[in-house]
Amino acid sequence: MFASCVVCLLVLCVAAKNFVKPVARPANTYPAHDDHPLEKIAIAADPYDMPDKAKIFSVAFREHGFLPIFFIVTNDGDQPISIANMEVKLVTVNRSKITPSAPEDIYRRLSNPQARTSRAPLPFPIPGKKVKGTISQKEMEEIESSQFAAKAVEPHTTQSGFLFFDVGGISVPLAGAHLYVTGVNDPKGNELMYFEIAMEKYLSAPSKAN
Repeated sequence: MFASCVVCLLVLCVAAKNFVKPVARPANTYPAHDDHPLEKIAIAADPYDMPDKAKIFSVAFREHGFLPIFFIVTNDGDQPISIANMEVKLVTVNRSKITPSAPEDIYRRLSNPQARTSRAPLPFPIPGKKVKGTISQKEMEEIESSQFAAKAVEPHTTQSGFLFFDVGGISVPLAGAHLYVTGVNDPKGNELMYFEIAMEKYLSAPSKAN
């Protein structure tokens, strides 16, 4: 009986640590967002830069130089939109342009903390915390399942997921930064005007609740 209880407790503990993606609200309800009222499309960015938010992950992304950003696209129009060709870029106050890291780049960094992704290195070394280079199957599944992977957004729906930016060596990556989104197309294939999200809106918001 005791052994059965211990097994059940262990199973519950493991299950409790499984990644659960946050439930997305409409994009225009987040502090950092941009919307196109005419097309009724809104896009938001919600950084998971604080420990209380980052605890949803078992992977310590910040220790490995990655900034997770919860990315939300809401389509309040009556027609679907295509985001198959969407491109997202984080431009820092110093004009560094950072694209989201692919899962393979994240796996490589976690397996080898000294490895770099495609982002250009800084011209001077930044001392950092030494991180053990290991990655488990569970962590790989978490990285894969958390990614923003939608290719379209149906009418009156919201799509969401995480984008991971390599900000290693940048002490304050969000201050003065902007997130630019291009490649959002209407049903006829016409590209909408780009979206620009000022991350200062997130930093200056009175509350950073999910």
